[in-house]
Amino acid sequence: MITLEPAVVEGLGIRLEPLAASHAVELGEAAADGELWNHWVTYVPTRDKTAAYIADALAGQQAGHMLPWAVRELSTGLIVGSTRYHDVLADVDRVEIGYTWYRKSRQRSNVNTTCKLLLLRHALETVGRAVVGLRTDNFNFASQRAIEALGAKKDGVIRHHRRRADGSVRDTVMYSILKSEWPEVEKHLIARLARHGTIDA
Repeated sequence: MITLEPAVVEGLGIRLEPLAASHAVELGEAAADGELWNHWVTYVPTRDKTAAYIADALAGQQAGHMLPWAVRELSTGLIVGSTRYHDVLADVDRVEIGYTWYRKSRQRSNVNTTCKLLLLRHALETVGRAVVGLRTDNFNFASQRAIEALGAKKDGVIRHHRRRADGSVRDTVMYSILKSEWPEVEKHLIARLARHGTIDA
């Protein structure tokens, strides 16, 4: 197994760039597209909190349990969102994908499927993880549908698990994809992107 290290992961018109303080302005502009900070079931920073958001992510990276990226759309050059690996458990070769959000104008596009294809391939093939987890708020039904559409299996619900930005406490819906399941999931994602015209099947 290769240790998780910051790396550029690129393909199909998307470049995942290791998150850096220099992304603050562009990330703030991405969050402002749709004022994403108003969504109560997920946390997206306001413009004035973007630098702190990045600093927290990099602190998690330094501690060894996170690996964050900014998502750049190559056709426009725009930063369109952010995502990261988190809850990195090296002793069981597990990592989760989360803290994911995109500009409102890129939601329901090929961006999320492309990013998940790149991140899953990187985790399960390049750095040799045995399982990739995903999680979401029990009231974030759009996120649950998106995760299930990837081909992830629902593991269960952790009750009264995490505090939301508004102070309420959420239940967390847990999903995972095992390395043994990856070949079929990969075919599924490639087929989805082919239907979008993003990739040749």
